[in-house]
Amino acid sequence: MPDTVLPADLVSLAERVVIANRRAGRTVAVAESCTGGLVSAALTEIAGSSDVFEAGFITYSNDMKTELLKVSQDVLETFGAVSIATAWAMAQGALNKSHAHVAVAITGIAGPGGGSENKPVGTVVFARAERGASPDKIVADMRHFEDNGRGGVRLQAALCALELLLPDAP
Repeated sequence: MPDTVLPADLVSLAERVVIANRRAGRTVAVAESCTGGLVSAALTEIAGSSDVFEAGFITYSNDMKTELLKVSQDVLETFGAVSIATAWAMAQGALNKSHAHVAVAITGIAGPGGGSENKPVGTVVFARAERGASPDKIVADMRHFEDNGRGGVRLQAALCALELLLPDAP
């Protein structure tokens, strides 16, 4: 029986995240929508991840984004669930609901349906919030991943989110 069912590149990057954040004395939290817990699962595959991984919030529906992470209805109605504003609010919410030093949020359209001309399948938005950082220091990005199936989009998104959790991430 394999030690993990997750892709090797995902687990390898998660291990780098755990080791680097342990060295930096940082804890992390994740707010996930389209990845549905994949980032949290990758982090918890790593022995000793409890030193670093504090919390994972899976807020797939807009109602849960509002209820658990306090994303405002105005943000969701004005910008949509797949937007920099929503991802930033999710990351801030994850920080506020945890004691983590840094939080990353992921929201997007994994497919096969749900895309539009402006936000096609494969559109994923990321945001990182750091405790004590200036509110003006917004780290957020919208990416358009190749539509290589739902699982492929989710994997690419999880890898990108893990990169943002590295202490030296831009």
